[in-house]
Amino acid sequence: MNETLFWALIGFALIVSCTPGPNNAMLTASGANFGFRRSIPHMLGINVGFPAMVLAIGLGLGTVFQAVPWLHTALKYIGAAYLLFLAWKIANAGRAAGRETAKPFTFLQAVAFQWVNVKGWINAVGALSAYTDPAGDAFGEAGRVALVYVGATIVSNTLWCGFGVAIGRLLKTERALRLFNWIMAAALAASIIPVFLV
Repeated sequence: MNETLFWALIGFALIVSCTPGPNNAMLTASGANFGFRRSIPHMLGINVGFPAMVLAIGLGLGTVFQAVPWLHTALKYIGAAYLLFLAWKIANAGRAAGRETAKPFTFLQAVAFQWVNVKGWINAVGALSAYTDPAGDAFGEAGRVALVYVGATIVSNTLWCGFGVAIGRLLKTERALRLFNWIMAAALAASIIPVFLV
């Protein structure tokens, strides 16, 4: 990968990581409801899970979907159903201090979520298609893309969770927090729409 392509990849990864999507909507809601410190396992799960998925796709998982297209379609519908379930959970969340059962995503839940995050799949395949050399070393090419995404997701996760924390401080009443959670749930549900337009 030449230097120009590498810098272009960094720009692409930052843009797609920082634009609204399922991970960012959930991190914003987590920051508002649970605070930054309690959302760290969720952020770390994204920082590990998404680059691992990029690496797996780069090392050949993408060819499995080309050979078995119905598998990709099934993943799309499973991912959409799971996102709707998460949107429902966000919509019905309350302030963490008032609900002992309320918990942020764990590290493993966030890692696992990357595998059903359809926007993530599209971004990973897009980055690997555009910014790797098919004639190059597959591990090296996919590894560079995955490494760039480690940095991009750290930046994005910190910004979106911090944004959620700031909003959470402004939401003084339970009613205001509930309205915010409904807005974030609607944003998460709406993030599914472009997936079915592709």
